[in-house]
Amino acid sequence: MKRIVLLLFASLSFGVANAQGDLDQLLKGSQADANYLAQGYLEPVLNAIGSGLNQGWYNTAANHKKFGFDLTLSVSSIQFPSEDSYYKVDNSKLQTIRVVSPADGNVPTLVGPKTAPTYEYMANGVPTGSTFQGPEGTDLKNEIPLGGLPVPTLNLGIGLLWNTDLKLRYGSANPSGGTKINLFGFAIQHDIKQHIPGLKELPFDLSALFGYTTFNTEVAFDPTNNPSQIGKSDFTATTIQALVGKKFSVLSLYGSIGYNFSSGTFKALGTYDTGAPPPANPQMTDPVSISSSVNGPRATVGARLKLAVFTLHGDYTFQRYNTITLGFGISVR
Repeated sequence: MKRIVLLLFASLSFGVANAQGDLDQLLKGSQADANYLAQGYLEPVLNAIGSGLNQGWYNTAANHKKFGFDLTLSVSSIQFPSEDSYYKVDNSKLQTIRVVSPADGNVPTLVGPKTAPTYEYMANGVPTGSTFQGPEGTDLKNEIPLGGLPVPTLNLGIGLLWNTDLKLRYGSANPSGGTKINLFGFAIQHDIKQHIPGLKELPFDLSALFGYTTFNTEVAFDPTNNPSQIGKSDFTATTIQALVGKKFSVLSLYGSIGYNFSSGTFKALGTYDTGAPPPANPQMTDPVSISSSVNGPRATVGARLKLAVFTLHGDYTFQRYNTITLGFGISVR
């Protein structure tokens, strides 16, 4: 199961992976040990992906006129809070291994520093003196521009009846190397000011938005020698927001408040040689199945510049995983 980040980072950047780390190093104990350690190691990235999929749905609170449209590419940089750099390993929850360094059990997550923890094999609860190193982090904050995980989105928006926009995002790919990617999402943005007496003629925009995205990937870790070793990830993301905006000539300001729901799962399928001595298992089948979710409020402030039919926008979202989003597009009212 080589390079778990090939799954997680390729899922986000559609085929580009540039991190270090190897989840194989977590398969040295029991299967329960592997899942316990994988949960802590990968959970921040699972949460960040879900948060990122709720980004990029809009860059204005105004709706298109009937059959107006826009095509917009956005890239969101998902920022990790400092506490996501480490996770606590509790030796009482491990069966056939234990962490010996660092002594406090705070080991790096996938996005944490490039320092590898040390684990020791146990035999019937007794330390054996035989050790191995766990995976180090990627030091993401220093390795990636803006210090966050990049999540690209490409949306098509179409104006329908009743001051309502339908927004769609879709992607499907099966590039070389055994990677499959599928993404689908839709959103509805509706002008709610028209339904509130006394607000219709006021010079600002007020809309409500509902967005939903699913994202699935498969990666064959070693497609040449072990094509049955597959990593699968599945994500769903839902956001509900109220948008407000004001246009000043070519410049529009916008903001929103709302709530996000997101969840992600990761499974490592196939049979793997762990290299672990007895009494640990020398082989594991389908060794990892983990999940995580992050829900919570969000607030966004941003601006858009429109020159003829071309748009440039940028915004910042305050949430569990704060996010910087930049994008450009074509918009015809």
